[in-house]
Amino acid sequence: MMEILGVSVVLLGTFAGFGLLIGILFGFFGMGGSFLVTPALLVMGYEANVAVGSGLAFVFGTSVIATLKHRDLGQVDYKLGVLMIAGTTAGIEVGKLGLEYLQHIGLADSVVSVAYVLLLGGIGVFVTREALKSSSGGGLEHDVDEDADLEDADIPDIAQKIQSYRVPPMISIRGGFTVSLWMVLAVAFATGLLSGFLGVGGGFIRMPALFYLIGVPVPVAVGTDLFEIVFSGGIGSFLYAQSGAVDLSIVVPLLAGSALGARLGAAATSLVDEEDIKVYFGVMLLLGAIAVAVRQIGGVLEMPVLDSVSLAIILGAALLVSGAVSYSAVRELRKDDPRGTVAPEL
Repeated sequence: MMEILGVSVVLLGTFAGFGLLIGILFGFFGMGGSFLVTPALLVMGYEANVAVGSGLAFVFGTSVIATLKHRDLGQVDYKLGVLMIAGTTAGIEVGKLGLEYLQHIGLADSVVSVAYVLLLGGIGVFVTREALKSSSGGGLEHDVDEDADLEDADIPDIAQKIQSYRVPPMISIRGGFTVSLWMVLAVAFATGLLSGFLGVGGGFIRMPALFYLIGVPVPVAVGTDLFEIVFSGGIGSFLYAQSGAVDLSIVVPLLAGSALGARLGAAATSLVDEEDIKVYFGVMLLLGAIAVAVRQIGGVLEMPVLDSVSLAIILGAALLVSGAVSYSAVRELRKDDPRGTVAPEL
């Protein structure tokens, strides 16, 4: 079989296709990288440190590509992103301490597994239900101007409540409203706490938190979340690379595929209806919760075959949702141009 740099062409092609798939999800949701890559590499037989390190390096590269596209669309709030990084970092440290305590008393694996499934499933059910019951008929505008004002009806009730606490200093957020700095830091700390406790990147926590708790428009929440991931993924991949745990034969073909996928996914956020974005996000999390639950059951029952079933569910979910995203984007383009000659700017 033909090889390039000691790696089979088939495997390189598989990684590139996988990267394209994940890139679409990453650019569209601001999550999905390590959620999909790391378990796939583990099932393929790679060492845990290589799977995690290579996954982080891939997440870093893809987040840079996707963030640049969201920046072009005006969907990144840098000030909010920096504040969220500060609060999230503190929360991660506290969450890590909690996890270390649970490891000390021997309850870490079971508690984290149950919490992960409940959190994924809970957020998935909440986001999907809110999107399906919404009667807004299209939600917020996707091309969000710095000074554009949002109607109260466009902002979730919880976010309106948080915005009502006028504790100085107040900061302006993209979308035309102000919120207390302390409220932003509190939300960031809480999401970081969960991220540190569960040992995950936290994209699936931060994106809905930015919208439902602070009131940031969904496309801007995705772009700002990706901006944060640039830093967390960069630091993580650098640390793993120092110990030789980043395999470039994995990372390079993954990035080759995701370079296109991430820009396609980011461009789709300016085309697809916001309620559809939330539905797809919720479905992805629900299927992810099922996959994690299956893997944990396999560990308890000592049935390794369930690891493969779990991976199949994750990959199937990724294929299903990325296909739905692409279809919705193409449908919106055709609606705008009946001749079908317009393509999103990449």
